[in-house]
Amino acid sequence: MKPGARVAALAVLTVFAFGSCRPSSPLASKAATAPEPARQPSVTLPDGTVITVEVALTPEDQAQGLMFRSSLPVNAGMVFVFDEVRPQSFWMKNCHFPLDMIYTRSDGTVVDVIENVPPCRADPCPSYPSRAPADTVFEVNAGVARAHKVEVGSKLRYTGIPGR
Repeated sequence: MKPGARVAALAVLTVFAFGSCRPSSPLASKAATAPEPARQPSVTLPDGTVITVEVALTPEDQAQGLMFRSSLPVNAGMVFVFDEVRPQSFWMKNCHFPLDMIYTRSDGTVVDVIENVPPCRADPCPSYPSRAPADTVFEVNAGVARAHKVEVGSKLRYTGIPGR
């Protein structure tokens, strides 16, 4: 084979080898390499309303909760995740707006709802214990539970929340 023909043959093989490995379209390339979007933690209520949440997993986050905030955005809340199913008790120290406290099991079954819990105005602050054992507590603005038909026995769906 002549030297020029050898270079041409090598060029054809190179184009064939590398050209056959690329995706068939630019969209396929993006779909194959694009990372899956991060899932925003959320809770879906019985009527389908989705509430975006912050998740309190550590004892420090759980102790802080929603304290010292002036408000909570509409369709926002906080989920407290505990390791064991047991009676839970919360208070409203240094919270500046009323809340609904929804006590559930990890599968989303509501075991207690305490509505319109007022901010604590003086020490000692009252506690609000669950009437049944729970391992998850979901706090939202006062009135959300009633407006969206959250009641004992109903189911919430937890998305993007560890262990739920």
